[in-house]
Formats: sequence, structure tokens, C-alpha cells
Amino acid sequence: MPKSLLIIHSSARANRSLTRELAQIFEESWTRSGGGAVGHRDVGLTPPAILNEDWIAAAFTDPSELTDAQKETLAESDTLIDEIKSADVIALCAPMYNYSMPASLKAWFDLIARVGVTFSFDLARGDTPIEPILTGKKLVVLSSRGEFGFAPGGERAHLNGLDPAIAASAHYLGADAGEMETIAIEYQEFGDKRFETSLAAARSRAKQAAIELAI
Repeated sequence: MPKSLLIIHSSARANRSLTRELAQIFEESWTRSGGGAVGHRDVGLTPPAILNEDWIAAAFTDPSELTDAQKETLAESDTLIDEIKSADVIALCAPMYNYSMPASLKAWFDLIARVGVTFSFDLARGDTPIEPILTGKKLVVLSSRGEFGFAPGGERAHLNGLDPAIAASAHYLGADAGEMETIAIEYQEFGDKRFETSLAAARSRAKQAAIELAI
């Protein structure tokens, strides 16, 4: 049975977005390589709700005791989680905004992190009470950065609040952070030869990664 792909956009730009361009390359290569159904969620242009007290109360209420109002409060979260559950591969389009993730993407992660749904919590496990419920997903991050040197060992690695945050939250998606691949375009604000080289390399790798993950 062909694998399914879910593409999550978080760029605030509808046009001139490098992560959207990488996603298009990835999707086209995925389809040509025999990959299955492709779903889309655009939190960049249609941001999810921000967590509030009502949502937290509903999320920590036993499912059998939820009121109709609480079920409605959790409805968006239910939809987002169902999309994750149905995907074999998740392409997370995450531009670096102010050295971290877009606020809309953080809101998306917050709605997906649900006790009893995407993770379990049991103090009997001692100091590691959290365990993921979803498993077996492959995660590829398609990113863009205005500056450069954010990879481990780079001159701006200490400023990189994006990659570690995604890796720390990957288990909510059922993905192994150790197997997560990040394909990043750098030097965007410089617009020089280094940017062109980085762009070309990211385009090429996005195409190849889709082929590998579709198989």
C-alpha cells in the first residue's frame, strides 16, 4: 500500500516563500516516485487557536466526562491529530523566524500534544513519565534561514532555537528525532552566491529525500 504524506506549511508568506517552494519540489518528486495520498495543512495562512484555560481543562478531563462544549473546544485538536495519525511521512515546512519557529507552528504543536492521545503520562515510570503513543512516522523539515551557520558547530548554532524545538516535539508526531532530516536554505538575506548555492543544494536534496521516503 502506498505511503501517505502530510505537508504542514507555516510560512506567513503566500508568495515568495522558500519553504513553500521546497514543499512543491518535495511533493512533485513524491508523486512521481509512487508515493501515495498527499494531505495539506496551512497553519501559516490559517493559524490554529492558541491554548487557553478552557482548552487545558478539556484536555485533562476524562473523555467519558466531556461536555458538548468541551468536545467543541477540542475539535480542532482532534482534526489536527487525525491528520497526523493518517500520515506515514510528515513534511514540516518551518522557516526560522527570529531564531525560532513561527508562532503558528508552535500553536499547531501545542494542539497536537494531548495527554492520553499523542502521549501518555505515568509517574510510575519515575523521572521519565512521558511516553509517545504515536510511532512509526518519518519527519523531514523543510526550512529557510535569513542568516547562516545554524548547524551544530556553526557560528550561530547557539542562536538556533528552531531545530532543537522541533526535535524535542517530534515524539508528539510519532517520529524519532534521531531520524529526522532537516533540509535548510541559508543566506537568504544576503542574496549572494552562497545563497544560490544553498538554494540549489536544498532543492536537490528535497527532491532526493522525497524519492527515498516514498519507497
